Amino acid sequence: MKCSFEVDTVPLNFSNAQFYFCPLEPSVAVADYDAVMENPRGLQGVFGPDSQWPNEFMTFDENLASLVVHEAEFERRDAFAYSIFNSEKTYCLGSIYVDPCQLKEFDCEVYFWVRQSQQTLENALLDVIQAWLKSTWMFSKVVFPGRTVSWLEWKEKLVGTE
Repeated sequence: MKCSFEVDTVPLNFSNAQFYFCPLEPSVAVADYDAVMENPRGLQGVFGPDSQWPNEFMTFDENLASLVVHEAEFERRDAFAYSIFNSEKTYCLGSIYVDPCQLKEFDCEVYFWVRQSQQTLENALLDVIQAWLKSTWMFSKVVFPGRTVSWLEWKEKLVGTE
């Protein structure tokens, strides 16, 4: 069972010299779909080794439906998904998902992906997201399953809470 967020202010966007984050919602559907479908098989596993998202045959309408869900989660303050653009806001690079943590030892769990052609940005993006979560969200204990904690260790931690 997921915990809920206890945050006072939720940022609508973030901008620096390299990146721009905005809510992952229907208004970015075309750019998001292009980024996802650049290499859907390469994105499978972003939410865990058993995750099959995205299906390599995912349609634009299926992707749009998922963005509607992300928008509703954002509005209810259940979870916060952001689209990552270049600083000029002209090219979708990927997405970030800030979720309530399933473990009480962390403030949130975060997943993100970068389109295949932009993989060289992954480490810089991780640093930016960590700094943003600490300075803007005031989260001091953030976990990136599959990145800062191995999937095996993450699964073991989750099993230990059941």
